[in-house]
Amino acid sequence: MAVSSWLIRKIVAPAWAWYEGSSYIKIAQQLEKEEHLSFEERRERQWELLKHVVKESYDNCEFYQKKFQAAGFHPEDLKSWEDLKFIPILTKKEIREHGSEMISRKFQKEKLVPRKTSGSTGVSLHFYNDDNEFQFKRGVTLYRDQWSGWRLGDWQARVWGNPEYKKSWRGYLRNYLLERGIYLDTLKMDEQMMRDFAKRILKLRPTLLFGHAHSLYLFAKYWEEVNLPEYTFKGIISTAMVLHAHERAKCEQVFHSKVFDRYGCEEVSLIASECEAHEGLHINTDSLIVEVIEDGKQVGVGKEGKVIVTDLRNTAMPFIRYQVGDMAIPSDKPCSCGRTYPLLTKIAGRIADYLLTPDGQWVSGISLTENFATLIPGVEQVQIIQDKRDHLLLRIVPGSDFGSQSYVEIQRLIKERFGDKMRYDIEQVEKIQPLASGKYRFAINNVLES
Repeated sequence: MAVSSWLIRKIVAPAWAWYEGSSYIKIAQQLEKEEHLSFEERRERQWELLKHVVKESYDNCEFYQKKFQAAGFHPEDLKSWEDLKFIPILTKKEIREHGSEMISRKFQKEKLVPRKTSGSTGVSLHFYNDDNEFQFKRGVTLYRDQWSGWRLGDWQARVWGNPEYKKSWRGYLRNYLLERGIYLDTLKMDEQMMRDFAKRILKLRPTLLFGHAHSLYLFAKYWEEVNLPEYTFKGIISTAMVLHAHERAKCEQVFHSKVFDRYGCEEVSLIASECEAHEGLHINTDSLIVEVIEDGKQVGVGKEGKVIVTDLRNTAMPFIRYQVGDMAIPSDKPCSCGRTYPLLTKIAGRIADYLLTPDGQWVSGISLTENFATLIPGVEQVQIIQDKRDHLLLRIVPGSDFGSQSYVEIQRLIKERFGDKMRYDIEQVEKIQPLASGKYRFAINNVLES
């Protein structure tokens, strides 16, 4: 039995939300009404939420009380935005070592929502949300995903990990009547799986293609190579990893659809996302404060710095000035879409994906990989691993044009980016395996991580 998108959007989804006691649809609708608030109004709302979460953390979390006291900081010291820098930065190591002390005494742990990260750099983090916060962020995500042209109730084609709904008949029912997802498991992206996924797309006609950036690119290449019928989505949402320019171009060319980049992490949910103007990523000021800093100071416009996030909604296990582990570039330009959320020009990659020259200079692994993938003839896929300060291993999936000129170009690029002292080896492989999360790491710095 076919169920229309309109019926799900107007009847099924609101009824399901009512049954669950969730306000996520109403939150999404309210955010849409408020998307043209002035920048000053947004800033004032953030300020009030910041003061609240800092005070709640100090009063009810053993970890923050000790951390603030050790830094000589008290919530009453927070009198202006300039005072934010006096709050010490939260690290992943602290979360792993003091997670239980971060949970607020006002909440019962067994009633919280347990979460964990995928552990892209090898170590997973465990943390908790309360349900109200979880539903608010669910509403934020729904509101922003609809910038792509997709609407609640439409089918989605999701290039993602193995979905939870397959574990029970209730999950199947929920997926069919509410979530409307068809899936390509990123850990099983062989030709047969991609062929089956393509058939379902052509049958169910989803309006959104969603998934890991690099996996979307691989699927678009497959669609083109086997000459499948032309298909257009209303939008393509790329997330979970940095989207290269050549990957965006390939997805847009194959599916005649615009790509909307989305940036977030499990710990704080959606951080920033791209709108239909495609002039940068709008920061999620409804849930977060996002700083981009270097040497303890906010970086200038157009400069690259570390992403520091304060979660304004999670008082059960607060994340205050949390160093996410990513690099980004802020912008001070308003977006032509008219929405007043501030912009990030781009996400520059993970700190752990930066490589080092033998002389100790940092090189962005994301930028490197893009150069190697586009400038070297015959390279289908590449991964760069630094195992010593003066040695790189290049894993390359060769195409039909890979040959002597490819080696010449590799040598030139290594010398240009790393200098004469860098040694390297090339390993030709049939496929570069994703992590258990389904993500791909383009550059791996084992010198930094050891």
